[in-house]
Amino acid sequence: MRRRRPVRLLLAAAVLGLSSTALGAGPAQAAGETTLTADPLSTWQTDGIVWALAYARGVVYAGGTFEHIRPPGASAGTGELRRKNFAAFDAVTGEPLPCAPEFTGGVETVRALKASPDGSLLYIGGSFGSAGGEGRSNTASLNTEDCTIGSDWKPVVSSTVRAIDVTDDAVYIGGQFTTVQGQTRERVAALAPDGTLLPFNVTVRGSSISNDPIPGINAITVAPHLNKVIIGGRFTSINGSLLNSVHGLVGLDATTGRIVNHFTGWIPRKSAVKSLVNDGTNFYLGAEGTGGGVFDGRAAGRLADGAMLWKDTCLGATQAVVPHRGVLYSGSHAHNCGDTPGGFPEHRNRQHLLAQSISDKTILPWFPDTNDGIGEQIGPRAMVMADEILWTGGEFTTVNEKPQQGLTRFAAEPDTGAPQVPLMSGATGARGKIELSWKASWDRDDGVLTYRLYRDGVFLTSIEQDSRYWDRPMMGYTDTVEPGATHRYSLEVTDGTNLSGRNGPVYVTAGS
Repeated sequence: MRRRRPVRLLLAAAVLGLSSTALGAGPAQAAGETTLTADPLSTWQTDGIVWALAYARGVVYAGGTFEHIRPPGASAGTGELRRKNFAAFDAVTGEPLPCAPEFTGGVETVRALKASPDGSLLYIGGSFGSAGGEGRSNTASLNTEDCTIGSDWKPVVSSTVRAIDVTDDAVYIGGQFTTVQGQTRERVAALAPDGTLLPFNVTVRGSSISNDPIPGINAITVAPHLNKVIIGGRFTSINGSLLNSVHGLVGLDATTGRIVNHFTGWIPRKSAVKSLVNDGTNFYLGAEGTGGGVFDGRAAGRLADGAMLWKDTCLGATQAVVPHRGVLYSGSHAHNCGDTPGGFPEHRNRQHLLAQSISDKTILPWFPDTNDGIGEQIGPRAMVMADEILWTGGEFTTVNEKPQQGLTRFAAEPDTGAPQVPLMSGATGARGKIELSWKASWDRDDGVLTYRLYRDGVFLTSIEQDSRYWDRPMMGYTDTVEPGATHRYSLEVTDGTNLSGRNGPVYVTAGS
């Protein structure tokens, strides 16, 4: 049960004239959204980094910098299948599919994937010179029906493609290139499905990141019903605009490239946008920065007029965002969300996966986690929803502290993780009183847990308590029994679905 609920104390009816009191209260929760389970599904792994994920017609595609995939639970080098920077999986079962064109040449990496609206084509971007043995220049298309490289889509792009979004009539690409099809297109371009360059023309200049002076586009999201495209990345000037009138984020006319939203003040100096997605009504972004005073978190805006809905203050660069059923899931390495509702203070251990209420940015009790992993050691890099399953890829090599490299998945069920039962202590109280105390447990996908207390093997009472891994309040119970009597007590914890083992017994004598 992964619903955000208010704290309640449920006390069993007194028996034999016994009275009781309960202590302890955790962080407040608002009523609202249900998250996915934090228990990962069995998932194949890669031997490198997954930079991009896409879904089309029952298949999830993964692109990145890797040589092989291997079975769930397998150690490196065991049971491997050759997959050169690209792999395809059944979206529901997670099993690998034979679709395996190799992407080679250039830096040999796939950085962007996006399916056409009808799912018939998958557009691929990165740094490569060959796609499935066909000569291609940093971008290619794949016919999803038969896994063949598209023959019509072969534009010549001068450098790495890092972002793609697609409509029925256009394919928008972004990256670090300066020419497309031999014509000037600075970091962003639009092409027809047959590869013809469209009039959309934008000049992107100036980097917002001092240690990376080359401007670039990291993310694109298109709203065709509004004829709008939003681009994000490292830049300070669009179409010759004055310095800082646009910064890392801008809304453009999808036909001409004219600025329609400046988003002034959204992205501060030393920050860049890394991820963009929209749900037809709102858009969502993830950002990262370097140094003090940066924006590292997530923001939500209204597509129609570009108004900000909310912006969090978490620190720890955000690489991917996905909205689903009222919840915004994200991949980052958040280490301080203390000023965001439901968030945690500065924490030595990074939290790499988060869920937030789209309505009010509250961080929800969903805390699966990865490690930083390899490469730049950021952790998760890409996310996509596919048939109600959240696929996540990146640099990580563990998930929930167990070995798992490059890929993982989360679904609405089954929820299999039981909370750990805490240690309980008892003390003699006043006449006829026994004082019991314990520190609240926590669960990766439930904020409120139920503690069930037993006296002499018989159920005594239950108490609900809200807790998080960084905020586990002390709890207590005062039992009233015959003066001088000795009783044994034990405790178990449930998240509503899974029940911990029972601790104890603890033997305590009442005051006389």
